[in-house]
Amino acid sequence: MLSLTIVVLVTAAAGFIVWANDKRHTRYGMALPAGVAVTVGALSWIVFIAAGFGYLPGLTWIPWILPMALGAAAAVGAVIYLGRTRERHDIQRLTKALKL
Repeated sequence: MLSLTIVVLVTAAAGFIVWANDKRHTRYGMALPAGVAVTVGALSWIVFIAAGFGYLPGLTWIPWILPMALGAAAAVGAVIYLGRTRERHDIQRLTKALKL
């Protein structure tokens, strides 16, 4: 359980760091990248522990390190996708409103 707690804390911090470094972070909420990172990190931790990687000699690093990396990568992916998509939709709505 300690490894899950550490995974959740590190992935949440990574999500907030990703949000702070995105130039389009006003387009979506502050907790979105952190939530995506925590969800992916926790679910991958559960899968790795259920698969037994936490108890195999030489592979015990997998439930510690890999969920953190996957969570951070998921946060970056969500920010890239949502930032562009939301910006495009906001511009379209603004253009439509200005044409009225």
